[in-house]
Amino acid sequence: MKGFCWILVFLVVLRWVQCDLQMGYYGSSCPKAEKIVQDYVNEHIPNAPSLAAALIRMHFHDCFVKGCDASILLNVTSSSGNQTEKVAIPNQTVRGFDFIDRLKSLVEAECPGIVSCADIIALAARDSIAITGGPSWKVPTGRRDGLLSNASEALNQIPAPFDNITILIQKFANKSLDLKDLVLLSGAHTIGIAHCPSVSNRLYNFTGVGDRDPSLDSEYADNLRATKCRTQNDTTTILEMDPGSRKTFDLSYYTLLLKRRGLFESDSALTTNSNTLAYINQLLQGSLQNFFSEFALSMEKMGQIEVKTGTSGEIRRNCAVVNS
Repeated sequence: MKGFCWILVFLVVLRWVQCDLQMGYYGSSCPKAEKIVQDYVNEHIPNAPSLAAALIRMHFHDCFVKGCDASILLNVTSSSGNQTEKVAIPNQTVRGFDFIDRLKSLVEAECPGIVSCADIIALAARDSIAITGGPSWKVPTGRRDGLLSNASEALNQIPAPFDNITILIQKFANKSLDLKDLVLLSGAHTIGIAHCPSVSNRLYNFTGVGDRDPSLDSEYADNLRATKCRTQNDTTTILEMDPGSRKTFDLSYYTLLLKRRGLFESDSALTTNSNTLAYINQLLQGSLQNFFSEFALSMEKMGQIEVKTGTSGEIRRNCAVVNS
């Protein structure tokens, strides 16, 4: 039976004891599950590569609130009136919900009630980055889906574009992630996009007197104001977080940080700490493959934050609602 192991209790009684996530967890219960996810991703993501960034962002936001338990997918229900993570400010621009729903439908058709939505998110995020030329990483499975979702927790726990280095370090430490993980996981911004509200304060009113953030390269800031966020109230224009290289998962994001061209305050913040700055320089002095390998390790670590296994949570039939 996958997901459990035998141990001897008091040298006499054998009991089932919950184990950690496992590679190939569904090998017996739903052997085609991972291939179903990978095949669908490989068929559709090359035609919509921006979804790769959306799915890894969804995975990140999910794991930072109640662990990697697909709580980000839950809809607000009329019966409870509870505002779920999905409607929280950090998640209002998250995309890919329909994509996960389609994957869930395919897996349910093969193995009803076996594969969690949380595992589908984790697998889809990995496969979508890999098929677009980025790194791959191990995704042990066996996560179960959470029963609760709270918008205020998402607002408080997900790292924000306005966070300084002290806040970032604390938010990552709260999830047992260190400074190295902070730098590496931020590297996913190499294929990221954003909208003007995340940066307009840096461009138009940084200290409340109509000024811009002096830590942002002036030429870059002028260009953003002239060609992208032309007004402080622009809410729709899309910005590349790694201009000129957004479709390639590479090291150029870190190069831009050293040029004071990190889009978010949280990007620029990585250069204000001697340890994170040293690691940025170390990455830039190394190979792309080294970055991929290090990024993979941090993704594997993130994917196991506060996971629910065994009898915790449930396997949702519909990713948007808890089972009745």
